[in-house]
Amino acid sequence: MQIVRYNGGSGPVLGVKKGSKIHSLADLPEGLPTYDDFTNQRYLDTVESLVLNGGLSQRDIDEVDLLAPVPQPGKIVCAGLNYQDHAEEQDEEIPDEPLLFAKAPTTVTNPDSPIVHPEGEQVDYEVELGVVVGRTAKNVSEDEVSDFVAGYTVLNDVSGRKAQFSDGQFFRGKSYDTFSPMGPTLVVGDNFNPNSVDVFLRVDGETKQESNTEQFIFDVNELVSYISQNMTLRPGDVISTGTPGGVGIFREPVDLLKPGQMCEAEIEGIGTLSNPVIEE
Repeated sequence: MQIVRYNGGSGPVLGVKKGSKIHSLADLPEGLPTYDDFTNQRYLDTVESLVLNGGLSQRDIDEVDLLAPVPQPGKIVCAGLNYQDHAEEQDEEIPDEPLLFAKAPTTVTNPDSPIVHPEGEQVDYEVELGVVVGRTAKNVSEDEVSDFVAGYTVLNDVSGRKAQFSDGQFFRGKSYDTFSPMGPTLVVGDNFNPNSVDVFLRVDGETKQESNTEQFIFDVNELVSYISQNMTLRPGDVISTGTPGGVGIFREPVDLLKPGQMCEAEIEGIGTLSNPVIEE
């Protein structure tokens, strides 16, 4: 099931995207769902039944502006070097444990909203599968992880390489405003396998990254469990699971984002996240 957050006219609303229609979850007697609700299969079955039977009001998706499914994450935890092909393009050894870094939550921006290119910066793209936490998680075992996940989305881990390399660490270069476009949907329920989906990134229609999450070094269960051993995860936290090979900084010649270009990050089953690049 694909959940979308959108501008309903009087404020943000959640709905179920089915084809070209959005079925409003504001119609539910209990009100809009929480992240925890998306971990509850009984709740999801009820919503699915209402959608199939026309029990929720509908709008055409072309009539609304889609918003990031998680507008204010408590934290964004990212995995570096988590695809075999990305490690190979950097001539890096495969890590024995996940390599973690953070992005500021203020980096989140909406589908179709611009990525702002800071003057003088080297701006790169990174398509990533985002895992949204649904329930407070601490010391979760790998086989329990699915019980704590609200859903999955696309996150473009836009990166300022100049700041990243000059600082010798990631936080500033990853944390410019607008550097975490997210969306267009949040996929919830048991019918999505996060460890076996195709991922793509295109710039002006040209494919730059193309892989599958089967290339993960640490799959979603391993990654979420590992992070939960080291810190408490709370509802609405986002885990970005790493990017495949093909990023601009390691291309020959280097091929980075420029103002005026269109960046499209796509993950099978979730959709395509489109964002234009503009000058600061």
